[in-house]
Amino acid sequence: MRWLLLILALSLAPFKAAAEEGPVRLHAPAALIETGLFDYILPRFTLKHRVRVELIDTPAEAHIALGTEGRPLFTGPSQTWAMEIRDPDHPGTATLADWLTGEIGRNTILAYAPDGTPLFSEAKAPERETAAVDLSGDPELGLRVSKAKCTRCHAVDDSTRMAGIGSTPSFAVLRSLPDWEQRFAAFYVLNPHPSFTQIADVTLPFSDLTPSPIVPIEMTLDEVDAVLAYVAAMKAADLGAPLQHQ
Repeated sequence: MRWLLLILALSLAPFKAAAEEGPVRLHAPAALIETGLFDYILPRFTLKHRVRVELIDTPAEAHIALGTEGRPLFTGPSQTWAMEIRDPDHPGTATLADWLTGEIGRNTILAYAPDGTPLFSEAKAPERETAAVDLSGDPELGLRVSKAKCTRCHAVDDSTRMAGIGSTPSFAVLRSLPDWEQRFAAFYVLNPHPSFTQIADVTLPFSDLTPSPIVPIEMTLDEVDAVLAYVAAMKAADLGAPLQHQ
């Protein structure tokens, strides 16, 4: 009996961990929900990856939002639907995004045919120009600072890809977000950084009542600018290949 209980506990461990993290919150417009697509694809995704997904009405509260902004995923019945990652910090966000843009998720979406005829077809990302970012920081200094002060939590380049915390996005993943520049320029005011980060002549010293829970990260504004310049020059992570017609 004890062995049976142990085996049962181990088999349920991934589900318990996922429950503690909470579901991935996915927003989609009513027109897309009414096609029945999510009743078809989400149980298959959850069964494969043991990551729960919750459809929500409010885009601002979503980890991933489907609509007209972001990376095109598929077309039908009357428009092209795109994916926008709103919060990459949830451990299940990357898993769902990879599935939606990967071969298995793509084939699942394209196979949805409630009346015998597929509702959706592939969509290709349009060509778009990348706006140049005018930065005055030193990217080489930025790399050195990133390796010295950021690898506690993040992978900052190929040589540090095994560093950091597994659920924390790498610099390359953050660079792929549309608001990456704002995230890096003001990272020290975005949680959880204020609790352990000090920027010279900018942030207030830690209170005796709320000291840093870990060894503080101390940086200057010149170092922040250098990190921003380094990230601007790096290649953004590819979150998946565009959909291919089968």
